[in-house]
Amino acid sequence: MSTAAFTAYEARKARLREQYAGIPRGRPVRLAKQTSNLFRTRQRPPGPGLDVRGFDGVLSVDAASRSADVQGMTTYEQLVDVTLAHGLMPLVVPQFKTVTLGGAVTGLGIESSSFRNGLPHESVLELEVLVGDGRTVVARPDNEHRDLFAAFPNSYGTLGYALRLKLELEPVLQYVRLRHLRFSDRGRYFEAMAEVCERRAHDGERVDFVDGTVFARDEMYLSLGTFVDAAPRTSDYTGMGVYYRSLQRLEVDHLSVRDYLWRWDTDWFWCSRNFGVQDPRIRRFVPKRWLRSDNYWRLWELERRYGPMRKLERLRGRPPQEHVVQDIEVTIARAAEFFDFLVREIPILPFWVCPLRPRDRREWALYPLETDATHVNFGFWSTLPLADGQPLGTHNRRVEQVVEGLGGRKSLYSDSYYSREEFWRLHDGRAYGQLRQAYDGEGRLADLYRKCVERA
Repeated sequence: MSTAAFTAYEARKARLREQYAGIPRGRPVRLAKQTSNLFRTRQRPPGPGLDVRGFDGVLSVDAASRSADVQGMTTYEQLVDVTLAHGLMPLVVPQFKTVTLGGAVTGLGIESSSFRNGLPHESVLELEVLVGDGRTVVARPDNEHRDLFAAFPNSYGTLGYALRLKLELEPVLQYVRLRHLRFSDRGRYFEAMAEVCERRAHDGERVDFVDGTVFARDEMYLSLGTFVDAAPRTSDYTGMGVYYRSLQRLEVDHLSVRDYLWRWDTDWFWCSRNFGVQDPRIRRFVPKRWLRSDNYWRLWELERRYGPMRKLERLRGRPPQEHVVQDIEVTIARAAEFFDFLVREIPILPFWVCPLRPRDRREWALYPLETDATHVNFGFWSTLPLADGQPLGTHNRRVEQVVEGLGGRKSLYSDSYYSREEFWRLHDGRAYGQLRQAYDGEGRLADLYRKCVERA
């Protein structure tokens, strides 16, 4: 990091500490952010939030050590633009451009490199955090704040806010060659996924990326990506083309590295269809710059808060709908069981599957995963009707029960309906409470249950 960049960063940090100290005790603390990738509506506390807008941008890239110093509000889009210029990328790049580095680490992220690189927080070398008692501390896996380092993932800002992160990078080639393998039997599908993840190869070709898309009980695709130096031609899914539809018609495809990393962002996976922009008659008139996940999220949030479509459906006499927007993980040995549950009881199609394997044996306090196993993330995002007498949360609660029964984990970025007892059993309430006492003795930040379940 240059002297000028370091000096400017230190000045921003000092101003933020002053601003934090000026918030009256007892008043809720929040960040003043322009974007979000959370799908749970939170009660917005009165008054201005902490102004962290200056904490965006890459402070430095060290190509020799393959690492970067990055501010917490930097989006992955900003980071990737900088690192690709050095022939490097983060080890895991979440699907959406406006996910921030701090958000992906204090929350969770996953992508198709996770079968070899784990989750985004596993490639973090150092965190600088504004903790609840107003201090800024540097946490590493080997220093006096290693307990905070290990508990920060999945803490969702309840232990503090990441101001700066140092993370590992990896080299890239210019293109990604994709092979889309079709399966009709879910048992064979997960067997093939496990085999590819174990060998990191398929049919004698190295595999750098793995994810999958399920269109029906008997139509599923395993997409295998490989870095290559050259491509006969490249596809463009930033305009009229829709990426997920290409899986059903192309066995082999090529994308630039940048377009591969953002292949899901243009259409928010497939959820852009809810706004009509996958209809070619409409899409041709929509500027490319509008086809972005953050724009869809804003529209979704308007519906979530004010419900214009919900009110229209009610006038038409249709049953109330429950948002079921979830990502869960189970071991690959239990993946077929969750697959069967999903297609039987939560009929949301398509849905996404992505294998992941922890990089090392380190214990992550709030999101422990079996370190010797390959896990499968299932992502399913839509609405389901509620039958007469069914309360809001019926479908989401059923997902939580099944996931726990299979020994899996559920992300907290969306709606949760756990009882307090269940929640703290799953998230090591005793250890979390000790950390809260050490770093936020006055309880200035909402705790994890209040924030993620009660939406405080």
